[in-house]
Amino acid sequence: KEKTMIAKLKRHCLTSIVAVSVAVTSLPALAGSHQIKLRMSTPASATDARSVALQEVFAPAVAGFASYEAHYNGSLIKQNSELEAIASGDLEMSITSAQELAQYFPEFSIFATGYVHQNAAHQVAVFNDDLMKPFKKKVEDELGVKLLSIMYLGRRHVNLRQCRDEVNVRTPADLAGVNLRMPGTDAWQFLGKALGANPTPMAFTEIYTALSTSSVDGQDNPLPTVVDAKFYEVTCQIALTSHLVDLNYVAFSKAVWDGLSADQQAEVQSAAEVAAESGRQNQLQKEADLVSFLVEKGMEIYEPDLAAFRNHVQNLYLTTSASEPWPEGVLDKINALGN
Repeated sequence: KEKTMIAKLKRHCLTSIVAVSVAVTSLPALAGSHQIKLRMSTPASATDARSVALQEVFAPAVAGFASYEAHYNGSLIKQNSELEAIASGDLEMSITSAQELAQYFPEFSIFATGYVHQNAAHQVAVFNDDLMKPFKKKVEDELGVKLLSIMYLGRRHVNLRQCRDEVNVRTPADLAGVNLRMPGTDAWQFLGKALGANPTPMAFTEIYTALSTSSVDGQDNPLPTVVDAKFYEVTCQIALTSHLVDLNYVAFSKAVWDGLSADQQAEVQSAAEVAAESGRQNQLQKEADLVSFLVEKGMEIYEPDLAAFRNHVQNLYLTTSASEPWPEGVLDKINALGN
């Protein structure tokens, strides 16, 4: 009995040792499928179009070698601190704007300027053109951030309280004397003046009441904002000025990028581009659907003379200090890539 017990104990110990050995041997293989952690920090919500595109398209595409970990509403890194966090090695990914990059590199202000980008396709053409190489390289070399792709946020338009028979906006001259609510920063106020209007700084929360009481004549925002804030209830027309085609960049740690294999780099790059395209198409469809919705609500929606607006706005930028940081000839190259 004693010998039998000892034999069973030996078999049990041997089985346990083998099991532990197999488990230990398997650990690297299990970990290997998710060796790289890609933490994304964004001030956007989980339901934001950019967030959805990255979670549903980018994350699965890189799942073979990396885990995508999204942190929304600025819960990991506070807004406007993401690039610094990537530079210091405390973050792998973020969604950044041209305005934010311009705080580090003033020349990026050209991409946050009225009528520089003409539409979503033009954004992509500009981002992929050789003219962007010096911009991208500077961000990589001096900040340690790689810009992978460009994300389309939407177009801002002029939304007026008056109906078309009162104010028919075709050129900047038609906005003369129009009190147009614009965000309060100097850059936004300059754009309002360049559009031909009298820009009026005002908190977003005050716009609806100001429109309903005629304190302002109009406001500027993308169509989703017009619908979400129900501005269509207190306005009559939207001139599709598209004066700002807003964007974000998918920002990636250069240090992490350099540690990837060539195949992994290709997969990350492709995943970012496909995610951006998915988000772009969804946003364009949403804008198209909202035009139909607003027309059904009785809104007058039309397109003014965009060439007249573009020429007027760009001339004002070029004749002031606003364009001083822009590399010579870049605006001409950007315009040449448009329609």
